[in-house]
Amino acid sequence: MFIKLLLFIIIFSVIVICHEGGHCLIAKMSGIGVKEFAIGLGPTLFGIKRGETLYSVKLLPFGGITIFEGEDPDEADSPKSFRKASVGARFATVFAGPFMNFVLAFLLSLIVIGSIGYDLPVLHSVIEGYPAEEAGIRGGDRIVSINDKKIVIYRDITLWTMFNEGKRADVVYERDGELFSTSITPRFSTEDQRFLFGFRGPEGYTKGGPLDVIRYSFTEVRYWIEVTVKSLIMLFRGRFSVNDLSGPVGVAEVVGDVYESSKDSGAYYVWMNMLSLVILLTADLGVMNLLPFPALDGGKLVFIIFEAITGRKPNEKVEGIINLIGMSFIMVLMVYVMFHDIQHLFS
Repeated sequence: MFIKLLLFIIIFSVIVICHEGGHCLIAKMSGIGVKEFAIGLGPTLFGIKRGETLYSVKLLPFGGITIFEGEDPDEADSPKSFRKASVGARFATVFAGPFMNFVLAFLLSLIVIGSIGYDLPVLHSVIEGYPAEEAGIRGGDRIVSINDKKIVIYRDITLWTMFNEGKRADVVYERDGELFSTSITPRFSTEDQRFLFGFRGPEGYTKGGPLDVIRYSFTEVRYWIEVTVKSLIMLFRGRFSVNDLSGPVGVAEVVGDVYESSKDSGAYYVWMNMLSLVILLTADLGVMNLLPFPALDGGKLVFIIFEAITGRKPNEKVEGIINLIGMSFIMVLMVYVMFHDIQHLFS
């Protein structure tokens, strides 16, 4: 139990420090004062002040926060005020948080892809009686595209079927250097409880040179960003519900599950699987924070872009009220998700 908790704390801390560190670093480089750099939200457990900045750890593991000078209207006259900084400096400071999440995902992908390789969309075989076999596709074929979407890794195929379910697809595949095309409608598998073309992916991973590692590391980050974006779209369309979301408790449970499933295979596999989990989580956090919702980085960027286009600063009181409403909604949602995660944990 201690090891699982420790792993969760390390993973949570690394992701939050990376995100808030992006805000903090660019703010300081831009001449914006940083009052506090905090991991977590709510009451402060402890903190250390270095220069103008208080570095603290807070009670609730819901993320983190970087507080700039001048965010409070009463501090607007400070020479290092966030509100007095140029549009470019403020945009870069706010955008730096999510951007650093994507940078972290890429750097960790270099380690994972360099160590275990990547999953090329080359079929090992096809399932007897499924649409792929009926369409003439066979083992050794490489899937090139589905409905004009380029397939780079095998998981792109899984992603397509997950979010398109039984939709008919135009599939282009390569065999012996020649391209072929066919139309396939995925069939629902009662055993797997999802739609399948009937493909069986590669049995192992492919390792390549340094350029391949870099290329497929970008692909890895792109894949998890796409998973997050499409999941959000499905949530807004009502295909997923709020109960499908996970908070810190749910993430801690996932960390524990990954550890339990990996530990018998040795420390190396625990390390690789934990890195893969961090890639997923940090890419997810980067996307979520760029949503144009009040109090999130994306919501702040909307106000900055509005100012850049119109040349007029948004009304500070109106902006403050909007952000307060947004933050209140997020906190209520987080408490609900945490409560649901705890119920699930003990059910």
